[in-house]
Amino acid sequence: MPSAIFDLGMGIMSNKQKEEEEEEEEIEVEEEMELLQVDVGDIIQVKHILDETVALTMMSEDLSAHGEAVQIQEEYTHDNVKLFLMALACGLAAVAQFGLASDFLKNRLWNGVCCASYFCISGIIQLIMTFIDKDCIMMTKPLTDTEAIKLVKKGGNKEMDKYGIRVRSVFPRFSEFYTVILEFQGKAPPSEFVTETWSVGQFFDVDGLFDEEGM
Repeated sequence: MPSAIFDLGMGIMSNKQKEEEEEEEEIEVEEEMELLQVDVGDIIQVKHILDETVALTMMSEDLSAHGEAVQIQEEYTHDNVKLFLMALACGLAAVAQFGLASDFLKNRLWNGVCCASYFCISGIIQLIMTFIDKDCIMMTKPLTDTEAIKLVKKGGNKEMDKYGIRVRSVFPRFSEFYTVILEFQGKAPPSEFVTETWSVGQFFDVDGLFDEEGM
């Protein structure tokens, strides 16, 4: 009997030692994790980092409120259109610069067409970014998975199978407050939306180290 009690005690002590070693390893891993450091006075850089983190969170976090992960997909169609227009503008500029400029007098008409097309396409892209994109970070596709739709509807959202989500962010100049706005993409106004505001001091320390896990 004493031998059995001794063996049991040794087993408990061994388990405690293993747990302590695992905790020490986790602490070492956390200490070795490199934190991103930025100049907190650079508003554009700070907003860029926060926007990227929000977009990553939207693609990876639980959205069902029932402990089940609902995977949503980002909508790339709008970005692909802009990339196509950018590539087309660059292609026209390259043709005008390297293909037609060698004999300018002979090709001056086509050179002018390429240059004019480049400026027109660049203007269209700028108009899209100014009046359509505005402060949009990303857009998602409507849910198509049956189980995912059931989960989000249990959470009270009835229309994520019909509309994607438009994620916007607002970070005014000379302000410490960063705001994220979620609204339906493509739904006729007035569209439901949710908004949340944080102070950037919650995620950056005085040295500019970014606490990604805390966001």
